[in-house]
Amino acid sequence: GPLAGPVYAAAVILPRGLVIEGLNDSKKLTEKQREALFEIICAEAEDYAVARVEAEEIDRIDILNARMKAMQLAIGGLRRPPDLALIDGNRDRGSLCAITAPHETVVGGDGKSASVAAASILAKVSRDRFVTEVLDREYPLYGFAKHKGYGTKLHYAMLDAHGPCPAHRTSFLKKWERGRS
Repeated sequence: GPLAGPVYAAAVILPRGLVIEGLNDSKKLTEKQREALFEIICAEAEDYAVARVEAEEIDRIDILNARMKAMQLAIGGLRRPPDLALIDGNRDRGSLCAITAPHETVVGGDGKSASVAAASILAKVSRDRFVTEVLDREYPLYGFAKHKGYGTKLHYAMLDAHGPCPAHRTSFLKKWERGRS
């Protein structure tokens, strides 16, 4: 996962029968495709919510708990609670945080459910926009607009040159720390 920035989750309720051309797992789409679909999803969804958990809290509670918290926050951010939330993956709880809304886990959900795919796109685009537009401005030395917080050669070089900033997930910097010793 990314070395910096919050973890994002989204919840999306799509109208029954709506077909959004090109909708797919966010990881299988180009950035341009995700950006275009983001606008369509926001315009066509009956409801949607995006939530995040900051890097500092990720370090405090771990990434699994942070993901669960972000998902529950997104579900709770909907104007009306869904009858059933589909959760991508096989986990619905960590040691501290859990999905408390009525739900079902779906392994590979972003390839099986339009709503889950739509949520993955909203979360990915929202996170990338935050990292490139906000973190890149706050911490220009790190080049966040280029690597979006992921562990690229450039990002590791910036860590070598400047050390971590407050946006970094220190619990994700073990590989970098080992390389420095």
